[in-house]
Amino acid sequence: MNDNDSLLWQVRHFVYNHFAGTTHPPSVEETAHHFNISVEEASALYKELHNRHAFFLEPDTLTVRMANPFSAIPTDFRVHANGKTYFANCAWDMLGIPASLHCDAIIEAVCTESNETVQLEIRDRQITNSELLVYFPLPFTRWYDDLVFT
Repeated sequence: MNDNDSLLWQVRHFVYNHFAGTTHPPSVEETAHHFNISVEEASALYKELHNRHAFFLEPDTLTVRMANPFSAIPTDFRVHANGKTYFANCAWDMLGIPASLHCDAIIEAVCTESNETVQLEIRDRQITNSELLVYFPLPFTRWYDDLVFT
């Protein structure tokens, strides 16, 4: 791994840690400051991480919208964990947040079909009310066709 790849993955790690600690991603400027690099270099790293699907930028910007499982915008999937409220991108990611944080969580999700809010509890890495079912209408191989829709 060359030095640029090392920095690339350090930036990815920083973005994820920032999300986990604050519930939102750092700006390019915050990342540049943290690593003592130029905003231009941080911008190039953000673009490369987007191209590698390490996270997803808002179109034509350097604003992180998704760093799976975290969403930077409000969604129908709220995850209450560690005294914070996170937004997940989808039903899959709502389970990924407590898994990635290694913590218990209460999840509130709006069912697309009925518009009802359902609640899940994750305790000791287990779903306590497991009678619910999650359906994925698209196979994973098609998620990046339109990631925001998926």
